[in-house]
Order: sequence, then structure tokens, then C-alpha cells
Amino acid sequence: MGEIFSNLADILANSGFAVIAQDWRYLVMIVIACILLYLAIVKQFEPLLLLPIAFGMLMANLPLDGIIHMDIFINETQHINWEMLGTSGGMADYIYLGVKLGIYPPLIFLGIGTMTDFEPLIARPSSLLLGAAAQVGIFVAYLGARALGFTGAEAGAIGIIGGADGPTAIYVTTKLAPALLGSIAVAAYSYMALVPVIQPPIMRALTTEKERQIVMEAPRKVSKTEKILFPIGVTIIVGLLLPDAAILVGMLMLGNLMKESGVVERITKTAGNELMNIITIFLGFSVGCTTNAESFLNVRTVMIICMGLVAFACGTAGGVLLGKLMCAVTHGKINPLIGSAGVSAVPMAARVSQKVGQEYNPRNYLLMHAMGPNVAGVIGSAVAAGILINMFG
Repeated sequence: MGEIFSNLADILANSGFAVIAQDWRYLVMIVIACILLYLAIVKQFEPLLLLPIAFGMLMANLPLDGIIHMDIFINETQHINWEMLGTSGGMADYIYLGVKLGIYPPLIFLGIGTMTDFEPLIARPSSLLLGAAAQVGIFVAYLGARALGFTGAEAGAIGIIGGADGPTAIYVTTKLAPALLGSIAVAAYSYMALVPVIQPPIMRALTTEKERQIVMEAPRKVSKTEKILFPIGVTIIVGLLLPDAAILVGMLMLGNLMKESGVVERITKTAGNELMNIITIFLGFSVGCTTNAESFLNVRTVMIICMGLVAFACGTAGGVLLGKLMCAVTHGKINPLIGSAGVSAVPMAARVSQKVGQEYNPRNYLLMHAMGPNVAGVIGSAVAAGILINMFG
């Protein structure tokens, strides 16, 4: 009997329970992972990515399971240690290659392109200005992060949270500050999920009741030729002007061109469904695996989360304030509420504009008008990503 107890004691002494007893941070991270799983499953906050991210976080903080080896990717040379990957790499390490090499975010943009309708933006090109104005949060957060002591590259990665575009945030962070990936990814997707909570108070504070009741005229009808030429033209312009953003914008436009051309229906469905679903699983799980206790539970993570909120709030405010200016210039033809949709959380931000508008005028339908700034924000965040990579990459 004593031998049995001795063996059990040895098993426990060499188990993850013993590690947790010595380092409470693992237990805290497991609790955080469970909270995120609750938000994804019960509250349905961005469940498609938050669920695999949270489960990856859970796996990464079960001590001794060795789910991922970040020293393969984050080391003195900042290059992948292929020799170590070949000898000790596991499934999560190989899946994470798609993040480290910048493969997953462009493929997700391809899928998003197949589901995006640029007609509201083409019909009202001024929406581009609202999408651009909403990116101000990125640069405000960048300055704030610099003031808090982060390097230029780290501050750029933190600032991109304000674009409210998870794949773009992940892409920029892997290029500029891979050690911060877990914290930035969790912050980005958390704030995207909280769009309906964060944006309305800012929108109400910056607009008058009269402005919120403005009914906008229906946009003009866009021809199929315009829809086909638009992604081609945007790709050429962005690719020539800002090469670092070409891959993100180009894949977005390729997906849209596939959809609008109508000649590749089979691969359009694959890109928007099967391929995007597979990439989403790989991206979310592997990013979640980077959030171990040592890299996540520190003061820098708290600062990143705070600056992410600043970025998001300033982006919303920037779009609404430019909307007010456009409202004044057009003598009341633009409802400023659609400016808040300039952050690229598609289509949630546009729905928030619609919801707040209908609170003050039940017959007001802003959704299609808000989709213009919303899809412009997707392009704007990708362009901002290119600028930051060009500056610090």
C-alpha cells in the first residue's frame, strides 16, 4: 500500500498540478481562458475566432504539455529556427508557421473579399474619407504607446488595434512585434466583439439629436462594370503607392473580383467558406497558444489593452467628427452616425450605426449608407498596416 501511495506522490510531483502550485500565474491564465470561452459560447462575442484563441490559451497554460515552442520563432535572430523546428516542433508549431510567415491573414482577406459588397462605397466615394478618418485611432494609440515606453515597432503593432480588424492586427504584429502577438490579438478581438457597447456612447456624445435623425438619400445604382473595375483599380493604386499593403489589399480585392465577375463561382464559394473556415481555426488556435503566463501576465499587457481601447474610441470619434463636418458641408445630407462605421469591424459597426439611428428615427435606414465607410475602413486599416510596416518593418 505504501508503494502505491509513493508512486501516486511521484506522479503528482511530476505533474502540471505541482507546477501550478508553485506558479499561480498558470491558474490565472486558465481562468482567463475559461472566461473567454464563456464570452465566445454564451455571449457569442466574435465566437469564430475568440473560441479557438481561448482554447489555444487554455492549452498553452496547461504546464508541461509543451503544446508550442515559441523559442523556435522568437529568439535573438528573430528568424525561424528551422533546425529546432525539425527536431522538437509539434503540431501547434507547424500551424503557427502560417502566422509567422504572414500566410493566414491575407487568405482571410481573400475570404472577406468574396463576402464584401463595395457598391455603397462606389456609389458614394466620399465614404473613403470617413473610412480614413476612423484610422486616426491607430496613430493616436501609436503616440500613446511610445509615451509609455514601447519601441516604435511595438507601438505600431499596438496602434493597429484601433483599426478593429483582427487579421490585420495579427499580420502587423508578426512583422513588427511577435512577442506581443498574444496580448494584441486578444485585445483586438475583444474590442471588436464589444463594438455595440463601446461605440454608441461616443456616437451620442458627439452628435446632436437632430443630426442623428437625418434621413439620407438612396445612393445611385452601380453598374457591374464599375464593380469589376473597382478591385482592379484599387489593387493597382495601392500596390504602386504602398507596396507593403499590397498583399492584404490585393487578396481582399481578388476575393471581391471573383465574386463580382461571376465566372468562378466554385472557387468563390470555397474561398469564402471552406478555405476561410480552415484558416480561421488554424489562425485562432495557434495565436491562442502564444498567450502563456510568462508573456501575457505583465504590466505591458495591461498597457496594451488600455491603449487598444484608446485606439478604438479615437477611431470611432474620428469617423463621427468627420461625418459632422461632411453633414455641415452638404447642408444636412450626411448623417454623422455613419462615420462610426469607418472602423473595419464588418458588418457589426454598420449595424451599430443603423441601431443608434433608428433609436431616434424609427423610419431611418442607415445600414447600406454605413456599409460604405465600413468597407472603406477595411481598406484603410490595410493601408495603415502598410504604412507602419514600411516605417518599422
